[in-house]
Amino acid sequence: MDKAKGKAKEAAGAITGDEDQKAEGRAQQRKADAQEQATQKERTRQAKAEADKAEKERDRQERKDKGLLGGVSDSLSGRDRR
Repeated sequence: MDKAKGKAKEAAGAITGDEDQKAEGRAQQRKADAQEQATQKERTRQAKAEADKAEKERDRQERKDKGLLGGVSDSLSGRDRR
């Protein structure tokens, strides 16, 4: 939304010859771009944190499923502990 407002200001400034308004419009567009980049970085950070958490949970579950012997079969009874 801010980017569109900035473009409108820049265009209005170009039409009227108001250099200050054109500059303000360009600055508003740069600010909107910076905010968009910051938002995307935060989303990426959150997605990475969620992926790391899921990976740790998967690893924990795999260790739990293997049990104390780590997936080694019970050779005395001939049964597989898995």
